[in-house]
Amino acid sequence: MSNEDERPESTLRRELPEEVPASASSEAPIPEERAASTVTGRQRLVQGLWPPRVSRAQLIVAVLLFGLGFGLAVQVASNSNSDSALRGARQEDLVRILDELDDRTQRLEDEKQGLQKQRDELENSSDQAEEARKQTAEKEKQLGILAGTVAAQGPGITMTIDDTKGTVEADMLLDAIQELRAAGAEAIQVNEVRVVANTYLTDSGKSVSVDGNKINAPYRFKVIGKPQDLEPALNIPGGVVQTLEKEQATVTVERSGKIVVDALRAAKQPDYARSSSR
Repeated sequence: MSNEDERPESTLRRELPEEVPASASSEAPIPEERAASTVTGRQRLVQGLWPPRVSRAQLIVAVLLFGLGFGLAVQVASNSNSDSALRGARQEDLVRILDELDDRTQRLEDEKQGLQKQRDELENSSDQAEEARKQTAEKEKQLGILAGTVAAQGPGITMTIDDTKGTVEADMLLDAIQELRAAGAEAIQVNEVRVVANTYLTDSGKSVSVDGNKINAPYRFKVIGKPQDLEPALNIPGGVVQTLEKEQATVTVERSGKIVVDALRAAKQPDYARSSSR
């Protein structure tokens, strides 16, 4: 017997190539299957998140918060730009500026609280659609006051112009209206005619026509607004009152806690313009 035949059986067993387990070959594709499964899960996640589904209440809250943040940012920027100018200001000017900043801060705080209240009402209301309808109705009333289609009441002044000489002309009354608007008037009525954005005045003999409606002296203005702003605006040097008095007209201005403006304008339906909202 040869030497090769005499080698131990264990030596022969080690020289044989190891067999590859069948289970290993069958499990080789598993990583690819897992990758495919991972890709499918990501696609499902993307499909679930996009396009985003935002409710109407969430959108309104986002707009309100954006407006509040924008106002605060503008205030901070304005304060930063004015730092260099404040260094050389007098003490009286600094006190006045500080008071104005305090008033502005208070107004912003009030606005913030109002916006937060609206947000809470929208979020906590059991019927958000009903809350939206209430706000829409309130906005409609406000626009109706500006358009002259609804009556209005509030604090303001009454100005009476007695023109016994017949020297008061339409442009003088128009100057009075413009001065009142600049002073913050929110609703104006001259005699029985409601003044709106497109109101015009013309001379009509010894009287005046407002939007084609002839009115006679005495001319009575009923104005809703802040009385502390309206009356001084009329009595400034060279202003409305002095101009009318030079024409020998008598002008009286009275403040009141309640002015009723009840002259109405018919709502006009536009012929061509339509709402672009969808």
